[in-house]
Amino acid sequence: MTTLLRSDWEPLQLAHTARADALLAGHLARKQRREPHPVEDFLFTYYSARPNQLRIWHPGPGLRLLDAPEYAERRGYVVIDGAAQLDPAEIDRRTDSITWIRALLSATLDRQPQFGCFGLHEWAMVYRTDAVRHQKWPLRLGAEGTDQVVESHKIGCSHFDAFRFFTDAARPLNVLQPTREAQPQLEQGGCLHANMDLYKWATKLTPFTPSPLVLDCFELARDIRTLDMRASPYDLAPLGYDPVRIETTAGKAEYAAAQRSFAQRARPLREQLVALCNELLH
Repeated sequence: MTTLLRSDWEPLQLAHTARADALLAGHLARKQRREPHPVEDFLFTYYSARPNQLRIWHPGPGLRLLDAPEYAERRGYVVIDGAAQLDPAEIDRRTDSITWIRALLSATLDRQPQFGCFGLHEWAMVYRTDAVRHQKWPLRLGAEGTDQVVESHKIGCSHFDAFRFFTDAARPLNVLQPTREAQPQLEQGGCLHANMDLYKWATKLTPFTPSPLVLDCFELARDIRTLDMRASPYDLAPLGYDPVRIETTAGKAEYAAAQRSFAQRARPLREQLVALCNELLH
């Protein structure tokens, strides 16, 4: 354990709050205006962490904070000899969850990434249906053209939380049939959604996750979400999102190159989360 004076840890807290506020500013301003956004709202609607939770600085394991009364009542903390630290009892209570997350992330690290899905999961979510998720935004190729793209490609989605939103007509077209139980056997590091979900795992491990790691995962998820929707069947050009035309050879190459770049960014974050789980379970 390293014990920090308030003069040591408070600047870290303030820097984190400033970084979080900058990342949250656009969303909070739109929320105040009641202005939905089909791309950026995803991180605040699909994932459970709320903006006010992201603003809280968590030091992570191994650090004790002197003169930190604001942490005395926070869940997951305990004050011992006048210093706040993570509560070992909270870690023990969540051992099963931490163990499952570690197993999933470790298995993903060990598996060869795949880069040939071309974002067709978003297309499969609107295949042969009128109940599209973003009804205010037209399909770039229209319904018939969108269906033709799905039918002319092999769909290889490995991520259960994307697959579960496929239309009934699209599910049999996927070469895999992912389930929640099979997630540790199927998750792979080239998948955009698996890499976006690093943000989910970082927040689910809160308050144990050091806050810089949480925001690093948030930024990765935000950037991946942008590609995800640029490659989707929706026409979001009025919002400033140029499409990645995955129905073309050039679009496929652009998507796969971005996918590889995100996989490279995700790997060290996944490694840090595995190391955190190992430390908590030690």
